[in-house]
Amino acid sequence: MNVAMKARLSTMMFLEYGIWGAWYVTLGTWLSGGLHLSGQQIGWAAGTTALGAIFAPFFVGLVADKLFATQKVLAGLHLGGAILLFVASRQVEFGPLYGLLILYCFCFMPTLALTNSLAFRQTTDPKKEFGPIRVLGTAGWIVAGVAIGSMKLEATAVPMQIAAGASALMALYCLTLPDTPPLAKGEKFSVGSIFPKEAWLILTEKSTAVFAIASLLICIPLQFYYAFTNLFLNEKGVVNAAGKMTGGQASELFFMLLIPFFFRRLGVKYMLGVGMLAWVVRYLFFAYGTPTGYMPLFWAGILLHGVCYDFFFVTGQIYIDRKAAPGLRAAAQGTITLITYGLGMFIGSWVSGRVVDAYAAGDGHNWRAIWIFAASLSGAVLLLFLVVFKDKERETEVVVA
Repeated sequence: MNVAMKARLSTMMFLEYGIWGAWYVTLGTWLSGGLHLSGQQIGWAAGTTALGAIFAPFFVGLVADKLFATQKVLAGLHLGGAILLFVASRQVEFGPLYGLLILYCFCFMPTLALTNSLAFRQTTDPKKEFGPIRVLGTAGWIVAGVAIGSMKLEATAVPMQIAAGASALMALYCLTLPDTPPLAKGEKFSVGSIFPKEAWLILTEKSTAVFAIASLLICIPLQFYYAFTNLFLNEKGVVNAAGKMTGGQASELFFMLLIPFFFRRLGVKYMLGVGMLAWVVRYLFFAYGTPTGYMPLFWAGILLHGVCYDFFFVTGQIYIDRKAAPGLRAAAQGTITLITYGLGMFIGSWVSGRVVDAYAAGDGHNWRAIWIFAASLSGAVLLLFLVVFKDKERETEVVVA
């Protein structure tokens, strides 16, 4: 792959994740401070991405894989998303806003898989070339967060409007991308072609079933972080909270490099365990930190994102890739994604909203109680996993590329 193509695909990833990072991180802060919505409503709004994640595989399997070129589907989805996101930013009532966010996430979430597939199709050696391209997506998220935070726009609808503008730009840019026609054109669509029963059969083995259940359960307290951390930091008076939260993405890149080192020494079970333990520790840091005396605990909680995400989710992807037959690996990964980012995060959006409402106090919240609840829930999942999970294969033989 030549340098020009790499630059084009990297720009696509930068815009893709910059759009997401521009509106999603600060959503709870705007809904609480700007629209005065309840914690339950904020949780539901944050959970629209989970609904989009459930919908995405069916849309991709029907439309992008069988009917239209990927770059054209991306352009259409981002243009429709730009309109929906801008209209959503103008709403003042929860009902219309929630409906528009669901429609928007139905547009946006499929584009995550589509940008990946387009990049894979246009690279000559995906194993070597995709990583450096995808890392620009993380850079886009970081730039968006720093920009929004430095402009002090977190409690306004402006981040959503900026994301809408970026989405319109992305729609135009997608039309300049290389032609990527559907690979399965003319083939009959079926749910089984997206989630074949053979992919679900790997869950009949005890170790993978325990992993799947633990993944579902850990995504419930995970939603506390995604939906409410920015609101929490703003209520605590942290300056440029959105910018500081991008430290989590920076740590994600750092710990990604350390996965092979720790994998050889810890194996699958304890890599996953350390990832879940990091969620417990992070929430305890949030519970006992303060912006004046103990701001380092806030920073530590944010920077633990690399351990939380990489050690559990990336390790889990490697584990499922090892367990599934070669021809079913993509389908198996899709199944786990549906369980975690779909069902788990959706349940988490409901639970987190209820808990945050239960600890509302005047114009703020009892955040210590909220984070201790999230830490306790994460700890319970961790203990269950460590007691029940047993991988029959020799974990030390796993090789990470």
